[in-house]
Amino acid sequence: MNSSIIQTIDVVLLTIKNSTLHVALLKRENPPFQDHYALPGGYVHEQEDNDCLDSALRVLKTKMGIRPPYLEQLETFSGKYRDPRGWSVSVVYFALVPLEVIEAANTPLASLVDIDELKELPFDHAKIIKTTISRIRNKAQYSSLPCFLAGETFTLPALQKIYEICLNEKLNKVSFRRKIAEMDVIEEVAGQLSRQGAYRPAKIYKLKSPYLDKLKTLESGL
Repeated sequence: MNSSIIQTIDVVLLTIKNSTLHVALLKRENPPFQDHYALPGGYVHEQEDNDCLDSALRVLKTKMGIRPPYLEQLETFSGKYRDPRGWSVSVVYFALVPLEVIEAANTPLASLVDIDELKELPFDHAKIIKTTISRIRNKAQYSSLPCFLAGETFTLPALQKIYEICLNEKLNKVSFRRKIAEMDVIEEVAGQLSRQGAYRPAKIYKLKSPYLDKLKTLESGL
């Protein structure tokens, strides 16, 4: 690859806040677009990173203070006009992370923005986020991807709400629970019940160990 080409990594970090999907943005400290909010990103470190995944994990660790359990490559964005510094290539990854993980990191320059309230962003980051949301809504139909938003433990009603937010549509309770059972990625936490509100206590679940850092898929969608 021509050394004059700008080689970067960008990461779309999504969470749920106030019952809507939010994306994590960082205030840029250097030109171009200094002081504007953009996706966490950085240059590929050829001597330090073994591959693009290493680069993405390093970017999230150094800039957001987070190491997500699951990080998936979205696609590569490239062109001569996406970066004012010149021809650039960015390999983009995305992750779904519980809100408490982002809040615990307490990154000073970070801001969580509702995906429906995004304004103009630097580079082609608006396009990248739009592509990510489309990917998530597609994969939520047939995979355990939304489970990574649920935290360490959760109830089935809470998990269904997470899927509904990711899909942007309501789900039938019986059909949802049948598909989750078919996916076989969660297990009951023995001896624990959720006693919030006036409703009957709900069972508490968690992701099974083999799926803490990988997806499970179904042949047919939810």
